[in-house]
Amino acid sequence: MSIILIMDDDPMMNEALTSVVESMGHRVHCAFTIQEGLNMAQANGYDLVFLDVNMPDGNGLDFIERIKDAPSNPEVIIITAFSNSDGARLAIENGGWDYIQKASSLEEMTLPLIRALQYRKEKGKRTPVCLNREKIIGNSLQMKKALHELARAAGSSANVLIQGQTGTGKEIFARTIHDNSKRSQFNFVVVDCASLPESLVESILFGHEKGAFTGADKAREGLIAQAHEGTLFLDEIGELPLKVQKSFLRVLQEKKYRPIGSSKERSSDFRLIAATNRNLDDMVRKNRFRSDLLFRLQALKIHLPALKERRQDIKQLFQHYMNELCELKGTTIKGYSPDFFEALTSYDWPGNVRELINVVEHVIASTSGESTLFAYHLPTCIRIHAAEHALAQPIDEPHEFSDVTRGTTNTDELPTYRGFRRQSESRYLQKLITVTRGDKKQACKRSGLSRAHFYQLLKDHNIR
Repeated sequence: MSIILIMDDDPMMNEALTSVVESMGHRVHCAFTIQEGLNMAQANGYDLVFLDVNMPDGNGLDFIERIKDAPSNPEVIIITAFSNSDGARLAIENGGWDYIQKASSLEEMTLPLIRALQYRKEKGKRTPVCLNREKIIGNSLQMKKALHELARAAGSSANVLIQGQTGTGKEIFARTIHDNSKRSQFNFVVVDCASLPESLVESILFGHEKGAFTGADKAREGLIAQAHEGTLFLDEIGELPLKVQKSFLRVLQEKKYRPIGSSKERSSDFRLIAATNRNLDDMVRKNRFRSDLLFRLQALKIHLPALKERRQDIKQLFQHYMNELCELKGTTIKGYSPDFFEALTSYDWPGNVRELINVVEHVIASTSGESTLFAYHLPTCIRIHAAEHALAQPIDEPHEFSDVTRGTTNTDELPTYRGFRRQSESRYLQKLITVTRGDKKQACKRSGLSRAHFYQLLKDHNIR
């Protein structure tokens, strides 16, 4: 017997679906809002959740990941009164089991339930994979999804395509797949397709015989041969020339290749992992990448999230690399002020983890004799972004006023409106000066104040 949660604000739908599911021998709970359902999912070990799209307090599609992140990690079936291909795509991409219309018969609605529960039962019998993930830092929901796919790839011999922005750690993921696979005792061969000279690509990959071309004064083994019984990692495969894509496709299909200038084919039993920061489907549509090669590459796909999509990992990542570099350089591990990590987590990190490591190096180099790190020690671009972010936030109520509104007064009476306004103005002006770095012209432009009014406010609040 399984426990099922139905999240739908339609009482008639809940009653009808509950009746059918209970007749199958399962227990059923109902929630009429998303928040109620989230609370119930945290408190109960549900096996599956039926989730309506249009709920009173939000769109169900936006909460699939949070529901699946509940302790029991339930399967999620989306139910909706409206057919929507974009909704179906979002549901599947976010980990939903299925996307079905309420107009379907109740029998059609329960078929996905039967299959999902069967899958869940068989999944529970699998031996958990113990990954060695020493170099992969972070435990956010986004990273857990990527690590789940990594575990699948490590236990398989299928080709893998890793997609993600520059600096997200695609090579580290590829190496971790190799290190956790049956081929871990053999070579992990890295090929940076973006840096290969087009005239030498085939020679580097396939090797060549002596005299095969001008300058080939001796035979040379190619990288495909070096990857025999191990893993070949093609980084930025979107940069591979079309001519070479055709040759490499045959190598993938046959596991055979011919060195340049040789009359004999040779074999190499390698496992392929490819990575890209480009949209290969879009490149296929523009005839810049072979569709048949793409089909071969993506037997398994792993998407690596950008750092701004997993902000809760930033503190752990920074501390890890800080400790690592301090130990390497023989310097003292430092302490942190609260504003330091507030600035880090508000930043969008266009360079992802690679940029974060550069910031760690910057901080170490600029604080050799200091024991505590403040936001002041961060690069200027991050400090400016943090100040702008703070200015964009709603101004907090003064402490005395917020205490009163929460019903827990620390003072005898509510502050006057004039006093409240004065405190708010002062904080706004201070943030404005920080963001504009004391540029009066820019401050007037950002605030919409006239120059005379701005000066008068500074004088009133005794701000220099």
